[in-house]
Amino acid sequence: MQTLELTIPAIDRVIVDAILAGRITAGTRLGEQSLATLFSVSRTMTREALIRLEARGIVQVSPRRGWFVIRPSFEEAQEAFQARQAIEMGILMAVERLGSEVVEKLRAHVTQEREAIASGDLEARSFLLGDFHVCLVEALGNRVLADILRDLTARTVLISALYQSGHDATASCDEHEAITDALAAGDLKRAADLMVAHIGNVEAGLTRAKDDDPLTNLRQALKLSS
Repeated sequence: MQTLELTIPAIDRVIVDAILAGRITAGTRLGEQSLATLFSVSRTMTREALIRLEARGIVQVSPRRGWFVIRPSFEEAQEAFQARQAIEMGILMAVERLGSEVVEKLRAHVTQEREAIASGDLEARSFLLGDFHVCLVEALGNRVLADILRDLTARTVLISALYQSGHDATASCDEHEAITDALAAGDLKRAADLMVAHIGNVEAGLTRAKDDDPLTNLRQALKLSS
């Protein structure tokens, strides 16, 4: 098997994409040496990639325990969704002209979403539903915001897993299609309004995790009431 030559940004991207696909969850430990071995790079390069991810709010480090994927609080979850709403509404409202290639790219993406949902491929479904938003911003030509949005989307994927999002995947896909239809019709204001409502619907599907209380597991083991 051929060894891949990975740069630090490439390592970052692989880790974030794994979070988007749900393969890496909140609280997962990311060992420097383990990652260096898997990526066939030096431990120094791995550490630099993790430092970059820490600066972007994806991982955190404990002096004695190492690197871990963040476990966002419920309040941080709400802030992440609010940030996504502001970015995505803002860029749609700022667009002056929308090329047909943007709509074609989004329609192809929605088709992939439906195929992943129909096949029961949970990893592909998770990745594609989150990546729709990144795909939209990339198609509009703003790479800086696309990178920011990818990180925010990764955070909301972690959040959804922690706080048990009840928003149905098919509903999300339907909302993506409605947004795309509005863009195809040239109605950018409606597209922006639909985007805000869509992100709000996903956020509304969050419920506080049952283990918000750090003593939940021990409390249950001891059969004590809260």
